[in-house]
Amino acid sequence: MTSQQIPHRADRRRNRERLLAAAAEIVARDGASASLEEIARRAGLGSATLHRHFSSREALLAEVFHEGVERLAVRGRELNETVGGDGLAVWLEELTRYTATTRGLAVSLRPTEADSSCHGVLADVAADLAATAVGAGRLRPEVTVDDLLALANGIAIRAEGDPELATRLLRMAINGVAPRT
Repeated sequence: MTSQQIPHRADRRRNRERLLAAAAEIVARDGASASLEEIARRAGLGSATLHRHFSSREALLAEVFHEGVERLAVRGRELNETVGGDGLAVWLEELTRYTATTRGLAVSLRPTEADSSCHGVLADVAADLAATAVGAGRLRPEVTVDDLLALANGIAIRAEGDPELATRLLRMAINGVAPRT
């Protein structure tokens, strides 16, 4: 390896970090439709550099939300081990509240063909939680993981910025709206 290759790699890493920092700030303000050109400008780079690092808007958003999505995945696995069949409802509430308060994340939770997408990571955890909930009689077997994630995501979009509303709507969906007899 030549000494010229080392700075290039360091520059590339710094550029990526600058792009992610700028994207996190702008996406938090503007949501998932944030201007990619503005992100590049804020990072002090050209849009071509942004596109070399991130092949699509979805790829950039997945990186911006990576840490939060990983925390949700870890939490889901913990709940599955400690709470069992009731873990799914607890996790869906945490997911919905987080998504409602994290601008732009809802778009990243739409299904994509990339297994590494935000949706893919959370779908794996949701599948384990759902299987446990079905086994415990807490979830109907015909309910799919995509149904659950779409429900949580739709509520989060409607309740953006209002985690209390997100919680109330999700609980109504889980418990049903018919009077209890």
